[in-house]
Amino acid sequence: MVLGKVKSFTVSYDCLNDSNVPVFSSGDCVSGRVIIEVTGEIRVKSLKIHAKGFAKVRWTESRNAGSNTAYTQNYTEEVEYLNHKDILIGHERDDDNSEEGLTTIHSGRHEYAFSLELPQTPLATSFEGKHGSVRYWVKAELHRPWLLPMKTKKEFTVFEHIDINTPLLLSPQAGTKDKTLCCWFCTSGPISLSAKIERKGYTPGESIQIFAEIENCSSRMVVPKAAIYQTQTFYAKGKMKEVKQLVANLRGESLSSGKTETWSGKMLKIPPVSPSILDCSIIRVEYSLMVYVDIPGAINLSLNLPLVIGTIPLHPFGSRTSSVSSQCSMSWLGMGLPERPEAPPSYAEIVTEEQRQSSLDVPAAREELDGPLFAYIHEFRFQPPPLYSEIDPNPDHASRTEERRLSACPSR
Repeated sequence: MVLGKVKSFTVSYDCLNDSNVPVFSSGDCVSGRVIIEVTGEIRVKSLKIHAKGFAKVRWTESRNAGSNTAYTQNYTEEVEYLNHKDILIGHERDDDNSEEGLTTIHSGRHEYAFSLELPQTPLATSFEGKHGSVRYWVKAELHRPWLLPMKTKKEFTVFEHIDINTPLLLSPQAGTKDKTLCCWFCTSGPISLSAKIERKGYTPGESIQIFAEIENCSSRMVVPKAAIYQTQTFYAKGKMKEVKQLVANLRGESLSSGKTETWSGKMLKIPPVSPSILDCSIIRVEYSLMVYVDIPGAINLSLNLPLVIGTIPLHPFGSRTSSVSSQCSMSWLGMGLPERPEAPPSYAEIVTEEQRQSSLDVPAAREELDGPLFAYIHEFRFQPPPLYSEIDPNPDHASRTEERRLSACPSR
């Protein structure tokens, strides 16, 4: 008997989105198929899958232990989020090469379904960094007698959703700084910077509106700029490694001495980037908007405004941004009270005489509702309200009521 050959051995996912990209979140069901295409017949001991997800960091540092001695210190750490195993064909034991319990796979294409549920606990978002990563994958192993196992692996993406429609992420971010330049015994005027953005939370593809005012009272030519930075922080064995990368930037007009520049919503678009990772113990991915003044020959004057890049975008009707709230809070200053309020319409303009007369007739269907309560309600239906007057029409009655109230409360 001539044994067949495995032509292809792959893993495929059942995608939950229209883009045909395997993206999942905590609590989702990850399902898919192991696809085997063979020419001829093959005998198989088992077909297994192993799903795993973990965050891992690794970096090295060189140390000097003396004048002629140097060594390298390795820093590694790992956090496991997923570990699931399943058998699709055969049995658990693969250490023997007996012919018993083998499964025959005939020539052609064969699909073997699998499914697993991701943990309900928060998972770290998939990420690839300089000194670490967060990865999720499913590996399939095909075991046959007298042959080495065949293995194939395919990754899938996990997003731990961050909803920016929360009070914390919808709150405005602002700051103010100034700087005085000195050169030996000469001191020039200050450079001041004020900046504000509407909220803290954004999603990739959005544009940040920057409101800023830059005043240059120094003797130098300066340039206002803004940039979005991603900061990757890795932790292992009590040590920390940080990497800062530029994501996007913009440049304003050069500002000569004594000039002021105002940004009334200057736009800086966020490119496709990884969401913030804030809940992983060994990897953090954070973002910030730096608005700064580039000063030749001196340290720049800069403001750092924290950002959170989320996955659930801003709700079009549920947000109250700082621009709207600031407009509402300031708009009343320009509104004056009317000199004289408009008089309300008269009672005759609202209720006609015919309506009032018809309301006095008790309907036949309500004749059985005779009683003081119905009579009281019916009496005041469509009746004009009493005339308003600032002078009490019954002063004697009011004074007697007040005397009775005071006598009932002797402590006063």
